[in-house]
Amino acid sequence: MPTHAKMAAELLRGAANFFRTMKSAYPIDADELEINAETCDKVAGLVEDDPLGDAPDMIDGDVSRRESKKN
Repeated sequence: MPTHAKMAAELLRGAANFFRTMKSAYPIDADELEINAETCDKVAGLVEDDPLGDAPDMIDGDVSRRESKKN
């Protein structure tokens, strides 16, 4: 029986495929759709590899572009 994490990862990968499919229908939004797809793929990997791990700070799925923390 799959775990919740495995199910979530599969759903996220399905969403990534959906975003990539939509790029041909909406070429003006292709860059944004690809960013969404990449984000879904990255989060799917995180959920599978470390389901209880702390989430990284991300902007548009890119962990190298971190939001500044305001205290």
